[in-house]
Amino acid sequence: MASLWNLLLQRPRDNSYARLDDAGKCLAFKQCSRPPEGSGWVRIGEIRLAWLGRELPAEARICTRASHHWQQRSLPA
Repeated sequence: MASLWNLLLQRPRDNSYARLDDAGKCLAFKQCSRPPEGSGWVRIGEIRLAWLGRELPAEARICTRASHHWQQRSLPA
């Protein structure tokens, strides 16, 4: 019965973020529900300690969905 309650009342998962330096090397990790403040943070699918001090693999990043603001813009004639 407890597992049924866990399924029904799941809380939102925290997202994983990596902080990158100017060269693209991973400096730190963070898990939180909102994007961290400051520059250099990118959303990633998982945290791997082996990435610390190294360049983050391209497949590790999660791309944010593009907004549909382009639909609201008026196009020049």
